[in-house]
Amino acid sequence: MLIGFLTAPFRDVAFKDVVKFAAENGFGGMEVVAGFKHGHIDAEQVLKDKGRSVKRILKGTGIQITSLARYGNPLDPDQQKREAFLNELKMVVDAADVLEVPVVCTLAGFPLPGKTKMQTIEQDAPSVFVPLCEYAEKRGIKIALENWFETNLQGLHHFERLFEVVPNENFGLNFDPSHLVHQDIDYIAAVERFASRIFHTHAKDTQIYEHKRRWIGNYERGWWRYVIPGYGVIDWGRYIGTLRRVGYDGVLSIEHEDAAFPRELGFVKGKEYLSQFV
Repeated sequence: MLIGFLTAPFRDVAFKDVVKFAAENGFGGMEVVAGFKHGHIDAEQVLKDKGRSVKRILKGTGIQITSLARYGNPLDPDQQKREAFLNELKMVVDAADVLEVPVVCTLAGFPLPGKTKMQTIEQDAPSVFVPLCEYAEKRGIKIALENWFETNLQGLHHFERLFEVVPNENFGLNFDPSHLVHQDIDYIAAVERFASRIFHTHAKDTQIYEHKRRWIGNYERGWWRYVIPGYGVIDWGRYIGTLRRVGYDGVLSIEHEDAAFPRELGFVKGKEYLSQFV
């Protein structure tokens, strides 16, 4: 297992400088934001120069790219926007192939107008994700969805149904326990149940303010927030041990959304904490 991070908070920093930060602070990998003239890696440029410029920056640093990340809505109700996003996602898949990156991370999409999440999964997800997975499979790439609770992957019944209607073996999860904790969903049981679908993981914790929840109720917001690993309620030793037991030996990719820490310090503190378990 290795510790890495999602590059999104470094959106104003050049890719070579993000790689330098990662190497100087002992990270093993990076989940790199990529897209069409977007993010730290321009997928179009990768295809033009066969990845030479990216490989040149990485050479000798000890840093690997664990995934290319293009988060957006593959089920956009506007068909023109949906098609544009899916075309961009395919370009990112092609770039991953060139760079020998095994995983592309994205989202499950949001419920369509007038439909529940389950209805969207059953009626609309297959027509989008089956062709995408087939496209990626031809290039040896896995598609990993972050289980952000606001998307169609909210409860474990959503996970189960999505993998039933899109059974492609290269279709899985960028598993993030933080999105399950505040729903009172057992993230350990989820790892065990969906072990074969976990292709990548996010390392993000959740702090719970019990006194606020008792005051406003769990239907309101404001009683939980996302924090750096080690500063919330997730049992990282047990969680990482479970990942190991079910055969996961990939990255713990720190996703920094903690307002209590400056960007660099948050990543370093998260790595320091997780290192005791890796």
